[in-house]
Amino acid sequence: MALNRKTAVIGTAIAAPPPDDPRSLEELLYDVTQEALSDAGMSIEDIDGIVVGSNDQFDGRAIAVMAASGSVGGVDRDILSTPSAGEHAFVMATLRIASGLYETHLVVSWSPTEVSSMAEAQRLGADPYFHRKLPLDEVAGAALQANSIASVTPGVHVLAARISELNRKNGSHAYPDLTAHSGTIGTLPWPLRDGMISAPATGAVALVIASQDYVVSKGLTNIAWVNGMGWATESGYLGDRDLNQAEALEVARDRAYAEAEITSPLGTIDVVELTDTSPYQQLLVSEVLGLSSRADWEKDVVTGVFTQDSTMAINPSGGVTIFNPVFCTGLIRIAEAANQVRGTAGRHQVMGVKTALAHAASGFAMMYQSVLILGNQPKRAVA
Repeated sequence: MALNRKTAVIGTAIAAPPPDDPRSLEELLYDVTQEALSDAGMSIEDIDGIVVGSNDQFDGRAIAVMAASGSVGGVDRDILSTPSAGEHAFVMATLRIASGLYETHLVVSWSPTEVSSMAEAQRLGADPYFHRKLPLDEVAGAALQANSIASVTPGVHVLAARISELNRKNGSHAYPDLTAHSGTIGTLPWPLRDGMISAPATGAVALVIASQDYVVSKGLTNIAWVNGMGWATESGYLGDRDLNQAEALEVARDRAYAEAEITSPLGTIDVVELTDTSPYQQLLVSEVLGLSSRADWEKDVVTGVFTQDSTMAINPSGGVTIFNPVFCTGLIRIAEAANQVRGTAGRHQVMGVKTALAHAASGFAMMYQSVLILGNQPKRAVA
């Protein structure tokens, strides 16, 4: 669906606190919100509406948005919550600006580690009669998907291990302090191995977005335009899906590419930030997005297509392999891609980025899929 009103990311902030950080969740949200507003050159009074991505199960409390609304500036201000995934908060906010009713929006999502077991919290979202007894959580879903991919792709286990190494190398350069305290999950289901999946971490992310009219009126230049956006959902019941494919991603891809007028991603996209809950999923996503065909996986991994130094850098931040605040990892991918376009990615900035792709996936075996194309120039709006 083409939007008839363009939107741009004008401010971002990503919070990756160390394990011994003394701040409460509310203090963390206040800080990340203020940092994003400062990056946009705004105060909360300049914000027309707020959309947050919050999850009651992960927060360990009912109606998590109520406890957080004060920290993000939601008192006496229009505020909504998307409990499905952090990236959906960005989609909702962009649609609200496209409606013409708003000029600016603040988007915030977070993922604490206060629940006694993240796996048990995720299990609550599974089918109560079959999947909960497996038990099914997102790691188990990733393992099932990895096995499905491996069943038709000889040698993929070696490639997956190499992908993990490349992501960790990227991450050690991008966020050396974060890498030092990033944890791994103990016992993992086959074929996942140590280093392939990071343990859940506390994190938060905030973005400020604005309409094209607002951008022009303020003379803003250091921005990232949302030139394409697509999202889709598959069944949460894994028995109804072919985990060797990603049908929802195909739909999201087609919508985003069509809106951004992308016909050849390899010749157009400079940087990709994709959700790599497991390296097997990263390979599958790369195939569906047209970045690396399955026949070329081995060659592309060996020649370094998935590194920061490639002509199309994939996950220069290190991705989820390095930092895994489960609920908001997708929104972090959007913030990382926007930073690349804006030239504000810091240590892992790729030179000369004009177009970046952000892929967000969440839920069991990537049941939620979103694709965004961000650029330094706006594509024409559709009247």
